[in-house]
Amino acid sequence: MSIDDIRAQELLNWLQNDLNLSLNSFQLASSDASFRRYFRIETIDGSFIVMDAPPVQEDIQPFIRVAELFQQAQIQVPKIYQQQSEQGFLLLEDFGNQSLLARLESNSTQANVIYGQAFDELFKLHQQAPAAELPAYDAKLLTTELDLFYIWFSEKLLGLQIPVKIKTSLNTLLIQNSLEQPQVWVHRDYHSRNLMLKNSEYLGVIDFQDAVIGAITYDLVSLLRDCYISWNSEQVYTWLAEYFFRLTQAELINCEWLQFKRWFDLMGLQRHLKAIGIFSRLHLRDHKSSYLADIPRTLAYVNAVCADYMELKILQTWLHEVLLPRYKQL
Repeated sequence: MSIDDIRAQELLNWLQNDLNLSLNSFQLASSDASFRRYFRIETIDGSFIVMDAPPVQEDIQPFIRVAELFQQAQIQVPKIYQQQSEQGFLLLEDFGNQSLLARLESNSTQANVIYGQAFDELFKLHQQAPAAELPAYDAKLLTTELDLFYIWFSEKLLGLQIPVKIKTSLNTLLIQNSLEQPQVWVHRDYHSRNLMLKNSEYLGVIDFQDAVIGAITYDLVSLLRDCYISWNSEQVYTWLAEYFFRLTQAELINCEWLQFKRWFDLMGLQRHLKAIGIFSRLHLRDHKSSYLADIPRTLAYVNAVCADYMELKILQTWLHEVLLPRYKQL
């Protein structure tokens, strides 16, 4: 019997024997980029989601802690009904299986309405005072994330070393850009696969356990420059300008539009470099190669931002002359 089968048996034992649930069905609902898995169970009392987070690889305490914080802020996150922390099991509210991404792929005409809901939930986060319970998205963490691109994509996947001069100037630019922004609650993966349409109507937020205190534009980038669905620049900046006005009216920011747009663009560059590194690591280390399909869209974001800022011309030149030709060979 495999380790996965043993975990599933332990999970079933907890549900049936410890919680005394009578299961009509028990099926894998999803697995994410970590070691967590989610099962959907059907019972006489309805449908639930069960998280399986192996304690050796995953700590469920951040999920529990952030869920409580977000609920206090009236963010729509799943209720936690039962927990078995030692084994890494949680019994959660089921938000259904229709993500924002699935809805948009089936009917993009609803984009303004759905994104409006996403902005409403995000605005609740941005209104919160920094919480001591959340770690800081500081220079150390930002550097670690940028290293994901340099190590896993450039070095391990492509066999390339980024020039020290480019790496140093890029890190300085992107870290300063992040830290100079207003610091707010940041979900860190606020994108179309982690926003669920509860009962095909209300927006629910999942996968929030990595929340931090960080730059106000970070989750906006996750949402509007999504690694899994893209919109033309005119639409992206229209949505961004509307949200900028909302933040300004609420006195949550005090800057000009061009400054906010720059924060957003450079924050996007940091996030997308990190994402490309993570997608590469998932392929090389974790044998989850489906994420390779998301690299071209994400690289296109990187290239577009580099073209708009003079400070990034040296990076863009290296991308076009060295990295992209090597990537196309693969």
